Amino acid sequence: MAVILVTGSSTGIGYAAAETLGRNGHTVYASMRNPQRSPALQQLADKENLPITVITMDVTDEQSVNNAIGLILSKEPQIDVLVNNAGIASWGAVEELPLDLYRADMETNYFGAIRCIQKVLPAMRRRNAGCIINVTSIAGRIYSNFQSTYCSSKAALEAFSESLAQEVVPFGIRIALVEPEVIETPIFSKSNEVPAGTSYPNQRRLFAFFAAALEYHNPPSLVGEVINNIVNGNSQSFRNPAGPMAAGLLGWRASLPDEEWIASNAVDEETWIAGMAQMGLDVRKHMMPDRPMRF
Repeated sequence: MAVILVTGSSTGIGYAAAETLGRNGHTVYASMRNPQRSPALQQLADKENLPITVITMDVTDEQSVNNAIGLILSKEPQIDVLVNNAGIASWGAVEELPLDLYRADMETNYFGAIRCIQKVLPAMRRRNAGCIINVTSIAGRIYSNFQSTYCSSKAALEAFSESLAQEVVPFGIRIALVEPEVIETPIFSKSNEVPAGTSYPNQRRLFAFFAAALEYHNPPSLVGEVINNIVNGNSQSFRNPAGPMAAGLLGWRASLPDEEWIASNAVDEETWIAGMAQMGLDVRKHMMPDRPMRF
């Protein structure tokens, strides 16, 4: 069994990953910024005697990362697996988004992962073993309008991971990506609200798409199982789509010429709604003009 550090474990995918890995017998250190505000995971572990320990770690703070990893290594001989899951998301038109939101998404989703990786790599390299799993998104390969902050951060992590994988493979270290589709997690409710006076009314389509996709209620446990399969060696793939539609959506986008993908965002509303219906998404009911553009 492995000693595993999971970041961003207070809710959603991180919580599900920690729970799934713990139920499969791994020793899990589930990190989050404010454990006192999110006691549910530790309460579950205590109640069911799962090998999960909740610890404090903010991936945007180097000293916090150092302290957390030092705490783990004071109790364990090594960290076998790092699961970089901590993530945030912002929405909006490039023209209207403050740069601070771009910095925030990159600081957590990209630099946060690198910060953790740099702390665990030396020991993994010295013992010629280890696994690093970076949770990205299908948005790291399907770039959507009004998601420029999130898509950019996830695409950056995808590119970084592929470069890293080539660097560390001679040392027996495995890098794997997990690419979830739309998963029902609190990341949506935590995002920013688009200003009512936006000059880009097509943003309503993005919110309608996600609202319709969330009606499928894809649970975070789907992603937790994919992560567990990687840890247990049941998947040897570098890229691992997660969710029933993830692989299909990635394949569909890859089959489209870039120019066609870009031009598709200029179609009229009825054409767009019909296209979404072909994908099994009922977006029309979410397109009311008085609906706030937030989740």
